Amino acid sequence: MTRSKNNARKGKMRPGTFRGAPIGVYGSMRPGIMGPGGNGLNRGASNKIMVTHLSFDPLMADSQFSRATEKFEDTQLSEALVKKIQELTPSTAEQSSVQNLVSKVEVVVESLIISSVGLNIPIDEVRAVGSYKKGTMLSGHPVADLVVILKDTPTAADIENLANIVQEKLKGQAPDEDFPTQANEGGFNTTSSEGALVRVLVTTLPKNLFEVDSEKHVDVKLLEGALATIRHARWFEENASHTTVRVLVRLLKDLKKRFSGLSGLTPWLIDLLAFKSATLPSNTRDPLSINVAFRRALQLLAAGLFLPGSLGVIDPCESGQVRAHSVLTLEEQDMLCLTAQTLIRALCHGAINEVLGIEGYPVVALDTDITSWCGTIVTPGQPAYIKEENKIESETDGKDETLFAPIES
Repeated sequence: MTRSKNNARKGKMRPGTFRGAPIGVYGSMRPGIMGPGGNGLNRGASNKIMVTHLSFDPLMADSQFSRATEKFEDTQLSEALVKKIQELTPSTAEQSSVQNLVSKVEVVVESLIISSVGLNIPIDEVRAVGSYKKGTMLSGHPVADLVVILKDTPTAADIENLANIVQEKLKGQAPDEDFPTQANEGGFNTTSSEGALVRVLVTTLPKNLFEVDSEKHVDVKLLEGALATIRHARWFEENASHTTVRVLVRLLKDLKKRFSGLSGLTPWLIDLLAFKSATLPSNTRDPLSINVAFRRALQLLAAGLFLPGSLGVIDPCESGQVRAHSVLTLEEQDMLCLTAQTLIRALCHGAINEVLGIEGYPVVALDTDITSWCGTIVTPGQPAYIKEENKIESETDGKDETLFAPIES
């Protein structure tokens, strides 16, 4: 991708200065679609990001771009993916330990729903969410998430009260175990002697969110976030529970752990990216093969799916045309794009085992080191967006004092 040095300009985005933005992020807006107010891209700035384009999708443009060869052989990637999936799938023992602890915590919470003796606030219901509910847990990470919905708005003391009572009742079920429990700002964590961890997110009924006192109650963002995880889990179960989507989620989570440039991907963004990459709009119930879906995920990120001006993925669990990647900062969006561009280049030139991180192969810092594959040198991309040190934001017009670095091909 070529970018001219003349496109670098302090303070404003110019057309073509950002990765994957063919029209320019301040170009004409698609009818009826705009990033949400406050957009989350540049926290503190009042200017809005206009949606100008759909990012390029090679699979959808296959008829316009004919292949150099009639048949594309992808057996090596398919075999490597199968091996990596086996490595990432939790063992039977890990799954059993998590299931046992979740069952015990659910039994305790359900008993408190029936009889709330000792609780500061009665419990309305409990829901399983997160990777445990979706079937996307990683090996070596035996963690499950539950959401407990209270009938009133909780304070920190109310969460501490609930955590203590749950721990006491767990000890009553198994006197030989201690069940270490630690309360935090938005809930509490409890562990078992088998090494499993259950994170309990505490929230309240949606109608109570309008009555939250910021000085007294739990942060409303934490309460809203816990409710959002319930919507996410329900949507995933109804739309994205196919095996291909679930294993692609595991693969993307693993990539995020190994490449710092992908750290901006939230669990929800990973779910949406996996679903978009593994399915076609015309037939979401019949996913693509895993090798095609994996390549497509990197191609979409590299083409600027989560960049300013891109429509990206509309959040199916929020009302209105809310782009899911609006929670990312500009730096995170740029790092996602340039890291994916580097990884897809390395993958195409034969660095399959290194991109996937297959056990038994040396660890290669593909995103930071210059590497050579089959005689082709792959140089990591450079940031297209650089945030000025000691940035000063104008409170009157919300101008973003930033520098857009010229990137040469």
